[in-house]
Amino acid sequence: GLDTVVGLLADVVLHPRLTDEEIEMARMAVQFELEDLNMRPDPEPLLTEMIHEAAYRENTVGLHRFCPTENIAKMDREVLHSYLRNYYTPDRMVLAGVGVEHEHLVECARKYLLGTQPAWGCEKAVDVDRSVAQYTGGVVKLERDMSNVSLGPAPFPELTHIMIGLESCSFLEDDFIPFAVLNMMMGGGGSFSAGGPGKGMFTRLYLHVLNRHHWMYNATSYHHSYEDTGLLCVHASADPRQVREMVEIITKEFILMAGTVDVVELERAKTQLMSMLMMNLESRPVIFEDVGRQVLATRSRKLPHELCALIRSVKPEDIRRVASQMLRRKPAVAALGDLSNLPVYEHIQAALASRDGRLPRTYRLFR
Repeated sequence: GLDTVVGLLADVVLHPRLTDEEIEMARMAVQFELEDLNMRPDPEPLLTEMIHEAAYRENTVGLHRFCPTENIAKMDREVLHSYLRNYYTPDRMVLAGVGVEHEHLVECARKYLLGTQPAWGCEKAVDVDRSVAQYTGGVVKLERDMSNVSLGPAPFPELTHIMIGLESCSFLEDDFIPFAVLNMMMGGGGSFSAGGPGKGMFTRLYLHVLNRHHWMYNATSYHHSYEDTGLLCVHASADPRQVREMVEIITKEFILMAGTVDVVELERAKTQLMSMLMMNLESRPVIFEDVGRQVLATRSRKLPHELCALIRSVKPEDIRRVASQMLRRKPAVAALGDLSNLPVYEHIQAALASRDGRLPRTYRLFR
């Protein structure tokens, strides 16, 4: 059956029909997703877009990922074929197989993928943009009334959302694993998350933030890593009147990353990271994706036991070292909602450059 499967995959990839009806349905789906993006109670996708825009101002991963509304109507078969011609090239493709004979898979690849004229013709692909990401730091703010985002019998309270990020490293660097462990150590989540094994209730953002400050609704760490850069950020949300206090709590947590690392919390983070890795790889589709992504990115694949060995080798001094390096960079800040109490960017930058993470005091003649 391998011949049949590879033949089907090749047909889907190289000969998509792209009928007018399908394109119109896709346009409607994109339109709906963009409307949903601005109305959903969970603003994480929008904040992720904003933090990248702030961190990499007008370059590479800082460019808009979501399609502008005015461009939806411009998407036609010609535009899609142009994209496929430039990006669906042999040097950018991986055919991954699990539980099959290698030689048989290579034979099928030659039979169905080589020497076949794709639907977009044989015109030469143009050189795609291979710019290296340039980290700039900065702030992106979006003032918005969030009071009517979640209506219903038990509406969600109006919240202001802040995301603060610092440049980490690319997934090709040795420090990628220590950053992954640091991100797991920070953990976090929503204040209404159900507890239980593996839910990260002993991570720093739960123990130091959500358990101590009941008015905070969310504190979650994220790590985005790419071929030439990376971004470690913390998303927090609270009532608009407590934004300044919330920002200071998060900047303090960033400073503490470069402080003392408890051996028990480090071992817990490493164990949790390894267990997530192994549980994900129990799924065949995830194994396919893992093989494909690793080969595309690094031209080779690290096996699970190799990755686990790298995770086990992370020491407290590795965490302090990568955190200290990260704190030397300018921060990236994304803010969404009522921003009347948001500290100015220079104060957030000063807090992350200080010893204790405190924001500079502000004095007002009139209150």
